Amino acid sequence: MKIRSFALAAMLALGAQGLAHAADFKVGQIEIDDLWVRASAPGQANGAGYMEIDNDAKAEDRLLSVTSDVAERVELHEVVTENGVAKMRELEKGVPVPADGEVKLRPGGYHVMFLKLKSPFAEGAKVPATLRFEKAGEVQVQFEVKPIAHNPGGAAGHGGHGMKH
Repeated sequence: MKIRSFALAAMLALGAQGLAHAADFKVGQIEIDDLWVRASAPGQANGAGYMEIDNDAKAEDRLLSVTSDVAERVELHEVVTENGVAKMRELEKGVPVPADGEVKLRPGGYHVMFLKLKSPFAEGAKVPATLRFEKAGEVQVQFEVKPIAHNPGGAAGHGGHGMKH
C-alpha cells in the first residue's frame, strides 16, 4: 500500500511539472510566447503580428527588429492616440523589454507590421521570422496564423487596419 501511494505521489509530482510553462522560443534570458497573426482578408496587403516577450535578465533589453521573407518589409509599430485619433507610428529604436519584466505586443498597442505580403496569411499556417534583440541576439520564431475573427480579450481589431502605412 505504501509503495502504491508513493508511486501515485511521484506520478502526480512529475505530471505537475509537465504543466509548468515552457517558452515557445528562447534566446539568452528572453522568452517569447503566444506569437500570432490573423489570416489575411481578400486583397489585404499587410498583416500585424503579436507576441509576449518575457525578460528574466537583470538588465533591460530591446527588440530592435523583425525580419521575414513573407513580406517586402517588416517594421515594429505602436498605436498612439493624438487628438482623439488612433495612428500608427514606426518604432525606429525598437520595443523596450524591461529587466525582470515583460512586454506584450497586442492589437491597439505595440505590434509587428508585415508590409506588402508576398502571399496572404492562410489560417493554420506558420509565418517564419527572425527577432533581433539588442543584448540577447537573434532567434528564429514562427507566428501562428489565427482566424480572421480572432480577437483575444476583445482588443481593438487590427487585421485590415483601415490605417495608412
